[in-house]
Amino acid sequence: MSTILVTGGTGTLGSLVSERLRAAGHEVRVLSRHSPQYPVDLRDGGGLDAAMAGADVVVHCASSPRGGDDVAARHLIDAARRAGTAHLVYISIVGVDVVPFGYYTMKLKVERMLEASGLGVTILRTTQFHDLVAQAVGTAAKLPVVPVVPLPKGVQVQPIAVDEVADRLAELAVAPPAGRVEDMGGPEVRTLADLGRAYLAARGSRRRVVTFPLAGRAYAAFRRGGHLTPEHAVGRVTFADFLAASAHR
Repeated sequence: MSTILVTGGTGTLGSLVSERLRAAGHEVRVLSRHSPQYPVDLRDGGGLDAAMAGADVVVHCASSPRGGDDVAARHLIDAARRAGTAHLVYISIVGVDVVPFGYYTMKLKVERMLEASGLGVTILRTTQFHDLVAQAVGTAAKLPVVPVVPLPKGVQVQPIAVDEVADRLAELAVAPPAGRVEDMGGPEVRTLADLGRAYLAARGSRRRVVTFPLAGRAYAAFRRGGHLTPEHAVGRVTFADFLAASAHR
């Protein structure tokens, strides 16, 4: 069995990946600034060499919309080289190469850093998680624009279950490095407004969804569907399934 280091291992995706790898008998090291075993700060690399020592694989799930992913990736790459770690698996997003959105641009930069690192690398791009769509709509529903919920006009989404992505990452972690593998998309493409209405209905809300246009190249790219991959609609869990399951948690 392998020793596998998981960054972001306490997050929504990373925790599920860690669970699956442990269940398969692997030693899993979860990186966190507050971990009693592996206290690591990817922003400055502190504690990373000790955590990386003897690790066969790194699954890199840690990410921050506030920036700094490139700095974290540089520290991780350098530490992996020093430790002789054979394989680094990275989770990215469909459309990072065509949607000029800041967070996407940073994810693409990290992809390119990994590809140029000389390490064994596997990169998986997926569409947005169901949880993220629900969070976005839920946040919009809290805005003081009673009784409506404002959402961007003309944007489609192809959400996927985080559990299915965790299954795939755990599978890739124990396989040989494969470069960029096939994208993963959710089972259906629907407008964000439609998903918003479904979310509100599932929670018994009578608020009405109102769509509005935005400006900028990123919005235009989202409207063109640059973040979608209908040809790779491999997910099985629909947004309706997600909402039904959430109601019973």
